[in-house]
Amino acid sequence: STQTTFLRKNINYNALETVTSKYGDTIEIPCNNGRVVEAEVTFVKWKYDKDGNILVKHRDQNATVSNDVNYKNRVSIKDFSLVITQVAMADQRTFTCMVVVEEDILEYPVQLAIYKVPSQPQITNLTTVMAIGKPTTLGKCRSEGANPAANITWFKNKTPLVTDGAAIKITTNVDVDEETGLSTTTSTLEYTAVKGDIDAKFTCQVQHIKSANMDSSPLVFTVNYPTEKVNLQVVSQGPFKEGDNVTLKCTADGNPPPSSYNFYINGEEKTVDSSTYTLTNVTRENTGEYKCSLVDNEDIVASVPITVEYLDVVLSSTGKIVKKLGESLEMTVDVKASGTPQTSWKKGNAKLNSLPKFDKLTYSDSGVYECIVSMAGLKKTQTFELVVEGSPVIKNLIKERGEGMTKVLKCAAEGFPKPTVQWSVNGSNVESASEHGKVTYSLTIVPNGNLTVSCTVSNVLGSDSKSINVSALVEDVTMDKQDQKDEYSDQTILAVGIVVGLMLAVLAIGLAYWLYMKKFRQGSWKTGEKEDGSAEESKKLEENQSQKADM
Repeated sequence: STQTTFLRKNINYNALETVTSKYGDTIEIPCNNGRVVEAEVTFVKWKYDKDGNILVKHRDQNATVSNDVNYKNRVSIKDFSLVITQVAMADQRTFTCMVVVEEDILEYPVQLAIYKVPSQPQITNLTTVMAIGKPTTLGKCRSEGANPAANITWFKNKTPLVTDGAAIKITTNVDVDEETGLSTTTSTLEYTAVKGDIDAKFTCQVQHIKSANMDSSPLVFTVNYPTEKVNLQVVSQGPFKEGDNVTLKCTADGNPPPSSYNFYINGEEKTVDSSTYTLTNVTRENTGEYKCSLVDNEDIVASVPITVEYLDVVLSSTGKIVKKLGESLEMTVDVKASGTPQTSWKKGNAKLNSLPKFDKLTYSDSGVYECIVSMAGLKKTQTFELVVEGSPVIKNLIKERGEGMTKVLKCAAEGFPKPTVQWSVNGSNVESASEHGKVTYSLTIVPNGNLTVSCTVSNVLGSDSKSINVSALVEDVTMDKQDQKDEYSDQTILAVGIVVGLMLAVLAIGLAYWLYMKKFRQGSWKTGEKEDGSAEESKKLEENQSQKADM
């Protein structure tokens, strides 16, 4: 046979062409980037590494696949390109396309790169509690089935954590599956907590060149730390008055918080399995400073002041006070209070400007007095009733013209208890009106001649009496009114004139009366429907008039 010698070209393997395929996909590896002319080719051979024959295709013939177990059922050829199905990590190697053309042998090596996107990160907490200042392995983050291996970064509140050799320590391991050749990345976080890590969210993130970053679900840990201080507060709303209940609450800044506390009540230590303590029915003696502390460390303590407001009002006299007319009375009020009180006085419904003080009592001073003292939501009221008593005194006895021939006598008196009246003659329509020890009695009569009528007022303290002359003449009332007007004049000359006038009036009235009695029969009393005089008094009055007529 004739031996043919082929010349082989030198191939530069440092400039390998690279083809990338996703794990599990079908890949088509071109021969010389598809620039092979079929008419010039005697045959094409695909192989891997040095001696790993895959298949051979002669011109105008079907391809022949080798018995290589790695590719026997997974390879084919298409336009001199090698087609591999179900690409696995074992296919990540160099494939060579050997082309025989006339007297040359050409080789085109191609590097196949396989990639696989990692799985979602799986974060596992290795604890639920962190203690301040104590390194704690918090969690483990894992991502499987990647090529190349994935990277894992830890975050706290979206801020990346980096190993610092002190508070943060991150350990990362990459394991390759012997069967699939895929990588699993595992990262463990060891962390030393601080107080600011309360409610902090820890996550891990997987990064890969062929996928977007993937974040895990967050982990939140309970942060335990010792109590550094306690706080005592008054839960109940003040201000507090005697009889109220006051609740205290002690809180600590540690976690977990203490289940019991010491409360110091009036200097006495009380340990309670609660954070609250209630003072019931407080009094002014409960005013003071209250404390609470930890049971196992009494040096960690807090305090709060409590003031129980109180108001005491004492009058020098209360109830009913009976005094004599003209006497003096001075009231005093003693106020004891936890603050500055406001004091006001009232007599009935009228406000007073100051504390009642009486140098000389009058009947108008009688009444009910009220002392109102208020402060900080408290209000106290004290009262006394002042009664001014005095022997009755007739202040005025006058006569007025009534209807027809009637005369109305009015006897005005002062005194308390209310005086009673007694007239010396028959009368009717006895009326009275009383106010502040003053009382006016009225008597209506029909005189038939000159009369002298007496008004006597009395009570348990004494009596007083005055008389007035009454005639049957109408002018008698007019003159009497003029007499009363002049009686209160301060001018001496006018007073003398009144006296002279009165004397003349008396003479005229006497003469008229004598003439009247001579001409007419003796008259009789004429009373109204409410006559208060007795029949006996009327008879005596008629006898007197008869005797005067005979004279």
